[in-house]
Amino acid sequence: MITGDVKNKIDRVWDAFWSGGISNPLEVIEQITYLLFLRRLDDLQTLAERKARVTGRLEGAVFTPEEAPLRWSELKNLGPDLMFETMSSAVFPFLRRSVDDGSAVSAHLRDARFTIPNAALLSKVVDLLDEVPMDDRDMNGDLYEYLLSKIAVSGVNGQFRTPRHIIELMVEMMAPKPTDKICDPACGTAGFLVAASEYVRSTNSSALLDREQREHFHHSMFHGYDFDSTMLRIGSMNMLMHGVDAPDIRYRDSLSEGASEDANRYSLILANPPFAGSLDYESTSTTLQQVVKTKKTELLFLALFLELLENGGRAAVIVPDGVLFGSSKAHKELRRLIVEDHKLDAVVKLPSGVFKPYAGVSTAILFFTKTNMGGTGEVWFYDVRADGYSLDDKRTPIEANDLPDVLARWPSRETSERERARTEQSFTVSKDEIVAQGYDLSLNRYKEVVYDEIEHRPPLDIIADIQALEAEIAKGLDELKAMLS
Repeated sequence: MITGDVKNKIDRVWDAFWSGGISNPLEVIEQITYLLFLRRLDDLQTLAERKARVTGRLEGAVFTPEEAPLRWSELKNLGPDLMFETMSSAVFPFLRRSVDDGSAVSAHLRDARFTIPNAALLSKVVDLLDEVPMDDRDMNGDLYEYLLSKIAVSGVNGQFRTPRHIIELMVEMMAPKPTDKICDPACGTAGFLVAASEYVRSTNSSALLDREQREHFHHSMFHGYDFDSTMLRIGSMNMLMHGVDAPDIRYRDSLSEGASEDANRYSLILANPPFAGSLDYESTSTTLQQVVKTKKTELLFLALFLELLENGGRAAVIVPDGVLFGSSKAHKELRRLIVEDHKLDAVVKLPSGVFKPYAGVSTAILFFTKTNMGGTGEVWFYDVRADGYSLDDKRTPIEANDLPDVLARWPSRETSERERARTEQSFTVSKDEIVAQGYDLSLNRYKEVVYDEIEHRPPLDIIADIQALEAEIAKGLDELKAMLS
């Protein structure tokens, strides 16, 4: 758990960047990422040297003797001007040219840019980061998560972050296993992949003691795509700081032709794909266009998920409400495909303020399993009305929170949940009824509302009540006037 002291140190680093003229939060985190990575390389070199003192052989060294001045332990003791000159003329060319420690970050350093504008700011930031403890995985992960939370607080580019409590809900409902191959085709800062890795560690820690399983965890379990180089570096560093050495996080336009090479590869997809925007047919995979002919990215991503999943693979993905009830041919065909050819498991409706202050769009989480042979039976619906935070732009913590109830009821969706009335927050709907409604998946289509008895009284009775109330008020005013006179 990150302490108040460490938070204060990170806050001071952040403030130093902003007062030093770097106000883009992504650029701030990118520059901090480079410096933290450089510090990690020094730690790896120190570990290799300690082992060498025992074995007599230096293995896993990052720096040659000539490159020793580029180590964090050397740089931090230099004067500001010399540190700045060394960083710009030697350290960053070294990072771009020769770093290959097997981590995901090193793969995305070829275009690393040093943008800290002056020696004073660099010296201050290095001093502050050197004071931050980085002794264990939990501390490193919490530290980087706190850094990433600054993106949302800043109000700039916050669309890259899905709220952490929503991510954790989806991960816990999917319950990843150590044997899974997990993918997020729009990974951003890798929040879903990090949460999945933490879940596997906490629930299957003994499995990671096996050499083969540990190799899978670090090298072939987690996969993410993005076409933003900054996001790739930040996402890779996020995974590294959470103890995953070499996840497969790579540059790719997920909706392009190149994604087809990963067809039928993954057992679990967790994602919050881009909602807005349209694409030209020419730039989009013809395979996806054969599934659903549209330019809408949210529909194309759903088609992509079905392509990437292996048979029996599961998905939990956030979609805008329009996907659930859109009337276009593409909307209806995609919903029909999921319901008829695969297995739709659940629709969890989220409050419209979940993504504020960046967007007020209403969203839902779709849960489905790829089968290629149908299987949809009773579909579970849940109407989340509160997620533990106010639904205005401030998103301050509040007591009302339905998410624990969602998680508690999820395992009973095929048993006791089927007995619940349509007036409850959760209930199930049969496939036949969904088909009869034209594959409409909006919760309000099936929910029943119980009105207060007064709303069903004859209008004349209500008018009579209002007139009686007005008479009482008039009488009271007359009595008050008499008292005052």
